[in-house]
Amino acid sequence: MKTLLIIVLFLSSFLSACSQENSRQTAPIVSRKSDVELLRETIKNNPKDADAWFHLAELYERANLYQEEIDALKNVVAVKPDMGYAYFKLGTAYNRLDRYQDAVDNFIKATKRVKNQPMVYNNLAISYGKLGKIDDEIAALRKALSIRPKYAIARFNLGMALLKKGERDEALKHYALLKDLDESAAAALKKEIDAKRK
Repeated sequence: MKTLLIIVLFLSSFLSACSQENSRQTAPIVSRKSDVELLRETIKNNPKDADAWFHLAELYERANLYQEEIDALKNVVAVKPDMGYAYFKLGTAYNRLDRYQDAVDNFIKATKRVKNQPMVYNNLAISYGKLGKIDDEIAALRKALSIRPKYAIARFNLGMALLKKGERDEALKHYALLKDLDESAAAALKKEIDAKRK
């Protein structure tokens, strides 16, 4: 009976503390800075903080503010010129703004700093394709696949690039390889291949 009384008193005390805590949490917050404001303060205090610039760029990317993302990433590479991933992100942001030559320039910088990353070559290929440089597009996709032969997106993109060049039989070979990697991508490529037959 004594143990039960102790438990009841403990629970009563605990619930009372919880309700007090909840009433404090529901009070309105008078002033709370956003992540962007906090990062800007950090950067103001230390303009060479590449990590803060990079995190700011990520926030801009999430908000679809690609020019602001580019501006922040330029500050990253000014401080850390060997940060390959920042060049990759720059290329991606330029692609989103249809600035394909700028994208190519930055993806090439990324390939020199980030070795053996097939995604960099795949995205470089996309930019080349947008510029109508099909041979460069194909070469970049072949490089991506030499690094990761089972990279389904690059295999699909290579098949599509080969079709643009009129190499239907070669595209069929990549379709056959793609079937084991990604059935829906393979089906989409096959549809494009069949459309070229007509």
